[in-house]
Amino acid sequence: MSDYPHNPSGYGYGQPPPSQMYSSGPYGGAPPSQPQSSAPYGGVPPSQPQSSAPYGGAPPPSQPYSNPFASLTPSVFPPGTDPNVISCFQMADQDGSGFIDDKELQKALFSYNQSFGLRSVHLLMYLFTNTNIRKIGPKEFTAVFSSLQYWRAIFERFDKDRSGKIDSSELREALHSLGYAVYGPVLELLVSKFDKTGGMNKAIEYDNFIECCLTVKGLTEKFKEKDTTYSGSATFTYDSFMLTVLPFLIA
Repeated sequence: MSDYPHNPSGYGYGQPPPSQMYSSGPYGGAPPSQPQSSAPYGGVPPSQPQSSAPYGGAPPPSQPYSNPFASLTPSVFPPGTDPNVISCFQMADQDGSGFIDDKELQKALFSYNQSFGLRSVHLLMYLFTNTNIRKIGPKEFTAVFSSLQYWRAIFERFDKDRSGKIDSSELREALHSLGYAVYGPVLELLVSKFDKTGGMNKAIEYDNFIECCLTVKGLTEKFKEKDTTYSGSATFTYDSFMLTVLPFLIA
């Protein structure tokens, strides 16, 4: 059993996230002011009509192709950003370009006792920029830190024995508290994927929990973009489906 690392004064874990970044209810229930969906996320979606466009073919004219990998534009720190976060970014941005790459982000996070492999770093960069160029600016860097701060607090809350690991039931509760209703086979797949302990009892450590959160959050948000009626089902063209899933597989 080990204690969690302490962080520099003024930016400790456990602070609440910016209120605009997180919804108050899980994406397994109905949105505010709307009735409860009969097919919530995490359940079986209603059947969908067969698409008229064959796989490998062009999408229908009514669904023009949209490239999610648009160029990343320069950004600035949001008002009120913690000076420690600004200093951390500036130290990582050694060439003064206003951007940091994946290895620089990995090093910056390590300076705050956040040790992640490059796959997790790549997922962070993709999720907060929606590009695959693997560079982030001040605004995105601040959002990364705010989210990691919040997710760390969630992990600590459900790691009741302070072992540095959470089991499948604790993972389900943790994801639900983040707004994601994950149950049954999906939960089992997540535990199997992100359990790196090698023990008989499946458990997920903090760094793999973050990767799990990034995957669930990113895929859910992509799905919600297509589920315009909040029904629990969505229609994807073949290309858009591949572009949705592949970034999370090859990060």
